[in-house]
Amino acid sequence: MSESYVECLVKHKTPTVKVFLKMLFMALAVLFVLLFFAVGFPAFIMAAICGGFGYFMTLECNVEYEYLYVDREISIDKISAQKRRKTVEKLNTEKIEILAPVKSWHLDEYKNRQLKVKDYSVGYEAQPDKRYMLIYNNEMKVLLSPNAALITAVKNVAPRRVFTD
Repeated sequence: MSESYVECLVKHKTPTVKVFLKMLFMALAVLFVLLFFAVGFPAFIMAAICGGFGYFMTLECNVEYEYLYVDREISIDKISAQKRRKTVEKLNTEKIEILAPVKSWHLDEYKNRQLKVKDYSVGYEAQPDKRYMLIYNNEMKVLLSPNAALITAVKNVAPRRVFTD
């Protein structure tokens, strides 16, 4: 049995709302620290709360996704601020219905299905659009931004379910 290993790292674009919230919470934390000297302890508690929210928004503003293909399984990891790693999906290639570019005509049959959509791609439509949609086990649509090596590896295992048009 031959094993394949492909790794692909994708930087996710941060939504403007998250950047705004991060700056807002950090500014509020600084403001409450300054108010601590005038008001007292309640301002310190608010500063700690706003600082905590600002920290977590900082983690959410710097997100990367790593796709690992190891012998018939695609593992998708979410890396927050290059500090925290969490496996968010494990996809078995035998349960993949179709893997095709987002604008492909092969996906026309699946457009009207009400499936859960999960976005692990770059987060925006580039020109040309290199995102792929994966329909998994008739449960969810997964948006990916894989490299050519990952697509080739999956195509070697499931040639009739992977399209590159």
